[in-house]
Amino acid sequence: MLKNKIYNYITLELIKSFILILFSLSLIAWTVRAVNFLDLIVDSGYSTSTYFTYSLLNLTNIMTKFIPLSFLLALLLTIIRLERQNELLVLWTSGVAKSKITHLFFLISIFILLIYIIFSTIITPTALNKSRGLIKQSGVDTVTNLLKPNAFSDAFKGLTFYVSEKENNIVKNIFIKDDSNNLNSLLPENSSAKDKTVIAERGIIDKNKIILENGIIQSYEKNNTVKIIQFNKTLLNFNNLDNRVIKDVKIQETSTLKILSCLKNYYYKKLTDEYIKNCPKNNIAIVIETFSRRVIMPLYIPLVSILISFMLIYTKNKKTKIINRYIFFMLSFILLVLSELLVRFSGISNFGFYTYLLTPFVLFPILYLILLKKFWSELR
Repeated sequence: MLKNKIYNYITLELIKSFILILFSLSLIAWTVRAVNFLDLIVDSGYSTSTYFTYSLLNLTNIMTKFIPLSFLLALLLTIIRLERQNELLVLWTSGVAKSKITHLFFLISIFILLIYIIFSTIITPTALNKSRGLIKQSGVDTVTNLLKPNAFSDAFKGLTFYVSEKENNIVKNIFIKDDSNNLNSLLPENSSAKDKTVIAERGIIDKNKIILENGIIQSYEKNNTVKIIQFNKTLLNFNNLDNRVIKDVKIQETSTLKILSCLKNYYYKKLTDEYIKNCPKNNIAIVIETFSRRVIMPLYIPLVSILISFMLIYTKNKKTKIINRYIFFMLSFILLVLSELLVRFSGISNFGFYTYLLTPFVLFPILYLILLKKFWSELR
């Protein structure tokens, strides 16, 4: 009964530290990332609500990446705290085996592993996919920030803007070059223009529209003739124009089920057009890497619990204890760094994939047996 209370206490302390560290690191990284996302407002004209929603949906991706490091720091801080408060000494003198504490750390690492897999395979891809869908569905809220005086702007594909003056929502001496038939609505229906040039004296910006005044539309037709249309006032709507923000679904935004189907069809040589889209035949390496990152990388988390458990080994010299603390922390940190680096090579070859897959299964029993041997040596 007493031992159960002890285990519950350690588990609670470890989980509290893990959650606190995870949210702290994620919040710092998310703040930096959110600053980079300001381009959605400044350079792409999306609304503030779209920006905040998009930023929040990307928070899950940041949290997933910090889970292993947060667990490592939580383990380290928990052991240091228990040592400073002499709670570990009380445990050893009361007959609690160090191997039992190691097993407790291992069980908690399995729980963290499951959290990682849930985030990496379900929550994060779904959230990232929704964020990309949000960009697709949300139109440009305002073009005010896109037009800068005495500067060319190519925020929209196939369109180049230039204005000489800008004051509030009024722009003057406007030049617009259209190379992608974005402004066909300004020309007669029978027009076969290849490209168009719009010049206007003045424009009034109204959210995602510009009312152009006193200008001309010059169109270069397919029969190599040039037509010029004068206007006193015309409306240019940016709602249906395609800006330069990437809207195609990336591989990290693809659901895990599609990735598994992709790999299955690839290895069985039964690719169809549908699967080629999600599983590029000429770049299957990136798909295998994504699968390894989502499913295999969390297998390295239990290794961290074993390496940090080496700090429980008794040492008489305080200086040696501190050195051992740094050594095993650095080894655990290097392990996490290597797991992040080596996952990039898992898709290059079958050897790289199986090496990355089998490494935690080979290292874990070796480290565990060495640790148990150290504990048994203490008892003698």
